[in-house]
Amino acid sequence: MTFKHYALVSTALTGLLMASVATAQDQTATTSSADAPVEEVVVTGFRKSLASALKAKQNDIRVTDGISSEDIGKFPSENIAEAIQRIPGVQISNINGRGSTISVRGLGPQYSATTINGQTFKSADFTDGFRYDVIQTELASGIQVIKSPTADMDAGGLAGTINIDTTRPLDVKGRKLVISAKGQKSQNAEGDIKPKVGINYIDQFAGGKLGLSLGGSYQELEDRGDYFWMDRWTVTSAGVYTPARPRFRRIERESERLTLNAGVQYKPTDSLALDFSAIYAKDDTFQDLNQQVFLFTSPSAANVVTNEVSGNTATKVTVSNYRLENNHQIENRELTTEAYTGSFKYTGFEDWLLKGTLHYTHGRSIFNEAAAILGVNIGSSVFDMSDPENIIFTVSNDLNDAALYNPATLFRNTYPVGAYRTTDTDETAYQFDAKRYLDWGIVTSVDMGIKSREETLYRNVYRIDRMSNVPAASASNLANDSVTVDSFLDGEMSIPRGWISADMQAYMAAQVAEGVTVPKAFDPQGSFRVEREVKSVYVMANLKGEVFGSEFRGNVGLRNEMTDQTVFGNIASSANNPINSNVRLALGTYETPKKYSNVLPSANFTFDLAENLLLRVAAAEVLVRPILDSSNPLATTVSTSVDSTGTTNYAISLGQGDLDPLTAEQLDIGLEWYYGTGNGLSLSAFQKKVKNGTYSSSVCPASYEGVTLSRDSSGVCNGSNGAVYTITQTLNDPSIVTIEGFEVNWQQSFDMFLPIDGFGVMTNYTHVTPSSSKTGFKLANLSENTANVTGYWENSTFSARVSANYRSEFDQTSVESFFSGPLGHTVEARTQVDVNLGYTINDKLSLSFAAMNINKAQEKAYLLNKDRWQMTSVTGPSYYLSFQYKM
Repeated sequence: MTFKHYALVSTALTGLLMASVATAQDQTATTSSADAPVEEVVVTGFRKSLASALKAKQNDIRVTDGISSEDIGKFPSENIAEAIQRIPGVQISNINGRGSTISVRGLGPQYSATTINGQTFKSADFTDGFRYDVIQTELASGIQVIKSPTADMDAGGLAGTINIDTTRPLDVKGRKLVISAKGQKSQNAEGDIKPKVGINYIDQFAGGKLGLSLGGSYQELEDRGDYFWMDRWTVTSAGVYTPARPRFRRIERESERLTLNAGVQYKPTDSLALDFSAIYAKDDTFQDLNQQVFLFTSPSAANVVTNEVSGNTATKVTVSNYRLENNHQIENRELTTEAYTGSFKYTGFEDWLLKGTLHYTHGRSIFNEAAAILGVNIGSSVFDMSDPENIIFTVSNDLNDAALYNPATLFRNTYPVGAYRTTDTDETAYQFDAKRYLDWGIVTSVDMGIKSREETLYRNVYRIDRMSNVPAASASNLANDSVTVDSFLDGEMSIPRGWISADMQAYMAAQVAEGVTVPKAFDPQGSFRVEREVKSVYVMANLKGEVFGSEFRGNVGLRNEMTDQTVFGNIASSANNPINSNVRLALGTYETPKKYSNVLPSANFTFDLAENLLLRVAAAEVLVRPILDSSNPLATTVSTSVDSTGTTNYAISLGQGDLDPLTAEQLDIGLEWYYGTGNGLSLSAFQKKVKNGTYSSSVCPASYEGVTLSRDSSGVCNGSNGAVYTITQTLNDPSIVTIEGFEVNWQQSFDMFLPIDGFGVMTNYTHVTPSSSKTGFKLANLSENTANVTGYWENSTFSARVSANYRSEFDQTSVESFFSGPLGHTVEARTQVDVNLGYTINDKLSLSFAAMNINKAQEKAYLLNKDRWQMTSVTGPSYYLSFQYKM
């Protein structure tokens, strides 16, 4: 179906909606009279949040969708990402079961811009888009997904811009003090119930001229994810895919989060308003990873005997005398973000509105990891994947037997293998805007403004490795120094359920007793700096008038953004660092400058076809610059590791400091019908023509740094020196990729149909169809179909709602997912069901209970063929019980 077909569908629905409106108006005329009293419908709680969001959508000239807070400090979801997934066209990605990043209209997380109160909020440790799971819900009063930009908005949202609004103290009547507490438990996590506490205070002084808001929240979280996947395949000359490296991985996370925010508004006169806000967010996460890596092809691929073949997949194999790596890895991550914004608004000059903003935001990430790796020999195994829903995997050795890890028989026993990384990113912005009110026919006012943004990113990496393969005093003895992993994959599959793993505390203590200090060596190939300056100027005319008997409002504008960017990298010598052969010595530095300018036109129009029936048309050119994040491809980065066979593995991201920004010409057409408080039906069609799309591909050049390279049939790039090279290159795609789709959104109260008030539904569906690229740009993480249905019931005392969120299958490469392997995979369709129950005791105290993922939805993946299993992951449901007290 082409965009023209979508437009025709929209036109047809125009007639349908107008007929519905006419019918509704006729019924109203029949059943009411001019003398009848008008009854105002008052809604609260979840229904209030739906009505508020729908009203904001109706009043906005742009194409937007959103969700708002039910009350001060009370957002209708566990975290921001999970709230946003209820919005049409938005898809959510989970990490260990927590909603973390989002995609808009089929474009990946890295193609959306995120702002708080219209300004950038830096996050230093994301690789593919803003991490929403580090933002506490108490911070937000409302969220808007802006799908058609205006000229006064910063560029950077190729897919859309997600803006999070915080509470403004002068918008609240009277003094408010809200205290909340929550207990949360992830079913599969072994720890106790984890707490969360929050407080929000809002007040006005000086006769309502001075407003103050203060807020803070502290939260502890614990979760667990179990992952079973095929990390490598052997592809025979006949094209038969044979299992080569299945892996178990358990990830247990413990997080502590702190969010503080403050806001001051001062309006000394009717013509002057001053505003200041400050936000601080901190996330400390301890991550405990236990892995079993079954190296079927080590020491020789001849150890793998194929028993059964279905199609071009070896569905059952017997493996003898192979190696197993037992890997226990500890990671500590500390993420902090702070943002400070000061602004003024002045209306003292006749027919003028002047505004100015000064903004600073800084994000910092500290990442520390260390691993103990033990290598043992396994006698034999049978791997049977003929039923993708029940993989049968038997291992001749008892993985829980400490005798398997006799230090005298280990072929690998290393600790630590690790790294220390710091990333700092900041932005300073200066902005001045002016509005001139006019009476020039349909032109009601003209906006104009200038803005300067200065961004920097610093990334420094250090390796911390003990290069001795078998340390003497700290040699492993799992009979005494072990931890137990059990109940793996929560009963799924016919596989070993547990194993013993190295006790990291024992390893640390042994090194202390041994008097060993492991050096920290600077990694020049993993470190770089990026500096970017963006200057912009815009002009926008605001319009209002009548055409063909229909009133319209809208704007047309032009924005010019000039970008000056420099990437600073390190030149590494051919010699390894004498204290750590995993890194090179720094020989010098290099600079890669890049300048470009983009003119971005935009237009947004809303037509009142009938009472409460709107037609929207919007067109714009949008862009997103190469991403400033902790693993961006702007500079070449190299990391190395050594596996149990002594093979060196190089992970190389080739720098592309001269990448052009992605741009897209986009068009939106939509119909919206609002027919009562909180009731609405809308349909929109959209098209994006994306140019300069970036794609990261796995490459295997003929040589790298003088080493001859060649790719085997399994897709692995091997060096003549015996090393394995994983090289990714990011390039601009010269072809145009067209994305077309449509969205349907319906919100309906059933009060007029049912004898019991309070029932209703919120539902949406989005379909996206991308064209293919001939050169490589691919919309990974794209689900062509997504839908959400939320049914609710609410009265003054009780509330209940059930939400089902669906997304169809989507592709991932190794760039998007660690679990996809070098050949990529397709994640199967998934539906998650959440439940929320509320009890309002009185106008001050309320309780709520929620269960997330109560249907225990899993993430499963296949490789090219749906019968070829690739991954199964289990995170399980989570529950929370909370109360809120309002004074």
